[in-house]
Parts: sequence; structure tokens; C-alpha cells
Amino acid sequence: MPAEPWRGVTLARILRARGRKGEVAAEIFTDFPERLSNLREVWLSDGSSSPRRAAILSCWLHKGLAIFHFEGCDSISAAEKLAGLEIQVPFAERMPLPAGSYYVTDLIGCAVWEKSSVGNASSQLGTVRDVQLTGEGVSGVPLLVVDSASGELLVPLAEEICTSIDLPARRIEVVLPEGLWDLNRK
Repeated sequence: MPAEPWRGVTLARILRARGRKGEVAAEIFTDFPERLSNLREVWLSDGSSSPRRAAILSCWLHKGLAIFHFEGCDSISAAEKLAGLEIQVPFAERMPLPAGSYYVTDLIGCAVWEKSSVGNASSQLGTVRDVQLTGEGVSGVPLLVVDSASGELLVPLAEEICTSIDLPARRIEVVLPEGLWDLNRK
């Protein structure tokens, strides 16, 4: 049986060498930057090949960046070679989220079903293609970008609208407020 392909989550991306001892400065992508200082091992990925394991000697936060020092990286030239690599952990090691919070990657690809106002019937609207986190939604609520047969539909990710999110089943049930289709057509 073939090995499962690597599934990692990117926590940061290395920008440049920092200092003379082989440290690197990395742009932070995680909503949990405090966890970076506790990591002892990560995977470095260039996005095209299998990531390689890297032991962390130290990591600290400085002016919005994470400063990493990896084992075996002890010079400016060695650190410069790491620029552009993504710092990842296995997907299974993502931080647990509180109830009612979801990772964007878990929502993408979910089928969206509209509950009928009569009985328990529902009809499939489409599939989540993306999640907009720009604060443009209702009161800053993220918007599900749903590809439907009628075109793109933006659905606020609010409890009153997304009444059931079943990630293992890859299914989101919604009760669309009156006029939402009209708003999306404008």
C-alpha cells in the first residue's frame, strides 16, 4: 500500500537570514503564534517536493516575526538557503479550535444544503470554494463562497444561517435569509 501523501499545515514562511549565527526571520501565518516557541521539530517545504524534517534549537517572536534557529544551520549562507521555505507541522498537529470555530481548509469542499422551511427536506445549493475573511461580511462575519448552479453565492458563516456544520460528512446545512440570493446577484 503506498504511503499517504504529506498533509501539513503551514505555520510560517522563512523570509531571510537574520544575524550571523544561522537564524532566520519568518512571516507568521498561524493564529496561534505562541505555539511556535514550544515547537522542537517542524518540516520545511518548498511546495514541490517532500518536506524535510528540521529540529529547532530555538524560536522566539520579535517585531511580528518568528526568529528560528534550526539544528545544522550555523552561518548566514546556510540560513540564506532556507529563504522561501514554509515551516509546517503535520495536519494532525493543528491546534484544537473552540466549539463553533473552523479551519478554512476544513470548510472548503463541503457541500452546502438549504433546509426547507417545510419538513426536514433539503436541497443541495453547491460546494464551498473559499472563505472570505476580509471583514466584508455581515458585521465582519466570514463569508462562505459557494459555487452553485446559479453562480457564486456568498453565505455568512453565522450560527443563525449555517445551522449545522458536519465536517466528517463534509456537509453544511443553511437557512438562507430572505433576499440573500438578490444581494448576491447585484
